[in-house]
Amino acid sequence: MARSVGSDGKITAAEIRKNCLVLFARNGYAAVSMRQIAQSVGVQASAIYQYFENKQQILVDLLQTHMEKLLEAWDAEMCRESAPKALERFIRFHIRYHIKKPDEVFVSYMELRSLEPEGFKTIESLRRKYEQILKSILEEGAADGSLNVDDPHVAAMAILSMLTGVNTWYRSGGRLSQDRIEDIYAAMVLRSQGVMVSSENNEELAHV
Repeated sequence: MARSVGSDGKITAAEIRKNCLVLFARNGYAAVSMRQIAQSVGVQASAIYQYFENKQQILVDLLQTHMEKLLEAWDAEMCRESAPKALERFIRFHIRYHIKKPDEVFVSYMELRSLEPEGFKTIESLRRKYEQILKSILEEGAADGSLNVDDPHVAAMAILSMLTGVNTWYRSGGRLSQDRIEDIYAAMVLRSQGVMVSSENNEELAHV
């Protein structure tokens, strides 16, 4: 139920972010107005400006929050291990994290084009930091011979595109479980980097 006029004080920045995420994902950033955002939250348009200067600031906030939480989640996940094992861990982490956040992923990739230069610079820096995690794993594997990597940068970009692509077709309750999808993708990526993978249920994938 929409809030009545005069109740704007109850609005929070979190509510604005949540509603904008859905609006941007469903309609596209360019098609959404500040008035529509206000209507979705149930307040007058002027209330939005108490938290955000403009729509661009909301978009930057959404993308920055997504990337910062992603990096924090990886920091909690990572541990010291061989490059093949680290690669497998990264593959599973990326799929598991992103598959639960379809709107965040869609907006983060599709609306990069909508960022103004300053905002783009901020988000691109965070994206490069995440990409470097995978590149470092591949570089380590190439250096010690545990991975067969022609070019770590090209390989990292290809792997990230493959993994993020899961969000375009995955549906909960489908033929394959999320765990099984992780197994299949982990096997494909590891094999592409020269790692011998067991064919039996893909158990203990990264044999070194």
